[in-house]
Amino acid sequence: MTACRFDQPVSVILGLGFPHTVETVLDAYHVLLEWNGIPDLDYHAAIDLCVKALRGEATASETQEAFKRFADNRGILSEEAIERAAEKFAREWVGMQ
Repeated sequence: MTACRFDQPVSVILGLGFPHTVETVLDAYHVLLEWNGIPDLDYHAAIDLCVKALRGEATASETQEAFKRFADNRGILSEEAIERAAEKFAREWVGMQ
């Protein structure tokens, strides 16, 4: 299973805004299976690569890139989600003064 480990963990914000660290192809696969948004091409590409990687037909690196693309397009990468929340809070704060 170490061949299915990502080079760098991918941190995503899930559910009620809690960060979740995705370190392996299997972690990514579980996140994708639990995803309750509308599946799109990025979703299907990521889940297909997870399955292929678990079969040994794709690399963890390819799968990581597809998962990151999915997470980025959904706005759930931790760094970006936190930045958006901070910007929203700042706008609301300025509007209250």
